[in-house]
Amino acid sequence: MSSVDVNRPDIVAEVAALCAGYNDALMHNRVDELVGYFWDSELAIRFGATEELYGAEEINAFRKARVVNFQDRKTVRETTTTFGDSLAINTIEFSVTVKGEARHGRQSQVWTRFPDLGWRIVSAHVSNRPVTESSATSA
Repeated sequence: MSSVDVNRPDIVAEVAALCAGYNDALMHNRVDELVGYFWDSELAIRFGATEELYGAEEINAFRKARVVNFQDRKTVRETTTTFGDSLAINTIEFSVTVKGEARHGRQSQVWTRFPDLGWRIVSAHVSNRPVTESSATSA
């Protein structure tokens, strides 16, 4: 792969639009949409703040059982890096309140474009920590 294939503007725009849609669905807890963004495979993985989910079945069950309110979630920093036209990594730092406590969160997603499915998240990792003076200034 040549450096010309890294961050092609058309591919970055495609993935950025998908990520924006995913985050909007997350903020409004539209479960069916969230489930649809993930690869429907036993190989899909999602690690969260309190859970390790292996396979679409576990990810879907988790989503359907959880009720969230991320209305105050704000993106602090976002990057998207694409490799060719079928692999992308999106990372977000965000602020959110969880059970009354301000948190600094991180979200990483690996997206792959499948010929028959289009773009899907194949791996995701979300974590957060209490806001401290150092995390507030680094954001």
